[in-house]
Amino acid sequence: MKEIEPSEFLEFASAQPVIDVRSPSEFAQGHIPGAINLPLFNDDERARVGTTYKKTGRSQAFDLGLDIVGPKMSQFVQSVRGFAPEKKILVHCWRGGMRSASMSWLLETAGFRVNVLKGGYKAYRSYIRENLVTGRKFVILGGLTGSGKTQWLHKLAEAGEAVADLEQLANHRGSVFGGIGLGTQPTNEQFENDLFQRLQEIDHQQVIWLEDESRQIGRIFLPEPIYLVIKNSPKIRIQISLERRVKIILDEYAGLDREKLATSINQISKRLGGLITSQCLELLDAGDFDRVVRLLLPYYDKTYTHSTITYDQQAVADLDLVNSEPETYVAELIEKKRSLIQ
Repeated sequence: MKEIEPSEFLEFASAQPVIDVRSPSEFAQGHIPGAINLPLFNDDERARVGTTYKKTGRSQAFDLGLDIVGPKMSQFVQSVRGFAPEKKILVHCWRGGMRSASMSWLLETAGFRVNVLKGGYKAYRSYIRENLVTGRKFVILGGLTGSGKTQWLHKLAEAGEAVADLEQLANHRGSVFGGIGLGTQPTNEQFENDLFQRLQEIDHQQVIWLEDESRQIGRIFLPEPIYLVIKNSPKIRIQISLERRVKIILDEYAGLDREKLATSINQISKRLGGLITSQCLELLDAGDFDRVVRLLLPYYDKTYTHSTITYDQQAVADLDLVNSEPETYVAELIEKKRSLIQ
């Protein structure tokens, strides 16, 4: 069995299949993007082996493990043959212990060339936390709610700019309304894994665009290095007209489930105040989304303004797009970035 460090393992992973032999629940909590779960033990079997180890010792747990794994060995080999026709494979478990060693032995016996992640998934997690933003330059796209930040990030990506869309990775739009219609968010652990993968896809020479986010996107908490990047990197704060902001919000939210929109409004009722909350709910029920948005925007504007108080104003550049046409926004953003980051 050849053990390799996380950096080399991830380099090989761009061209070779990765086998994660941890249990399904471990895999669901977080895994290397693109990895294939081929669990040595399912969740119940893993619990049985662990209980046996605690109650009667290592030898009995080992024997139980053999009894469980033995009938599966042929199936393991056949499965790996299906997705590793070149017979090169990468294997890991939680800490680089017996599970990955056992699968490595089996696959090598079957004629595969196997590399095992030294320290397992635990070492991978330490590695990505330490290297998430190392050697990177970022520019942050800010602006009041409804400025179309996510929309312009996508346009920047189409224009060849390097972009990491945090909200897309978090499967959430960021506000109290942000999860409506989008389904389940990833775990915090998986979000970090996917974010690291996205950043690794970007050339180190490129300046990476991020959206100005708070510490939390829905249920996802940003890793501390990313939060500090957002707080301390140069920012371009776009300014567009109120009418365009309202239109952008209506285009994104007006067609969503009214009951869920009402629930979200109630979630911020204490901050909105009873009168504004009641007015919003009545207008929502009447289908007057335009006026709902106009009532909510002062709350969001105040929240955003408060969140920017701690910014280093020397690193903030305002870009007034009020009198610009939308088709020119991307070019103006790129030009502003060039003037801001030499």
